[in-house]
Amino acid sequence: MTKLEQIEKSVAELDKREFEAFSAWFESLQAERWDRQLETDAESGRLDHLAEKALADFRAGKTRRL
Repeated sequence: MTKLEQIEKSVAELDKREFEAFSAWFESLQAERWDRQLETDAESGRLDHLAEKALADFRAGKTRRL
């Protein structure tokens, strides 16, 4: 049995309270990893083209107030 299969089996066997706690923990872990990836991408310049496009659209009057 692979590590993933073991995890899936263990999660499937959790009772309601344990599953809710696991779900909250897992959601937090995903958010943390997303934040780290976004920070890494921003620091490396991988998102610069998106900022440049947004600024160009703003300067060209292609935006609206929120």
